[in-house]
Amino acid sequence: MISIIIKNFEFDTIIGVLDFERVTPQKVIINTEIFYEYNSEYLDYAKVSEIIKNILQNKEFEVLEDSLDYICSYLKNSYSNILEINLEILKPNILDNMIVGAKIIKKY
Repeated sequence: MISIIIKNFEFDTIIGVLDFERVTPQKVIINTEIFYEYNSEYLDYAKVSEIIKNILQNKEFEVLEDSLDYICSYLKNSYSNILEINLEILKPNILDNMIVGAKIIKKY
């Protein structure tokens, strides 16, 4: 089993339930480790990063939990050799003096 790692992937998007979160993009930080069965076909971390960013910027989720679940399902449907996804979305600017977020671990 092999894994790709993406850490500290930052971009702005609309995500959240608070009124101002629905109109003003905020910075998110994505961390993920994706385990897969390597059979001479590798997972391209640049493509995976692009998929995650496109989903988050186009879907404008309200809660992190829904976005985490959707991204995992999309990636698994796109790459059948994925065995496990550990995905974290952090919101560094939503509360003072802390970084908050949510994480999912999906095993297939």
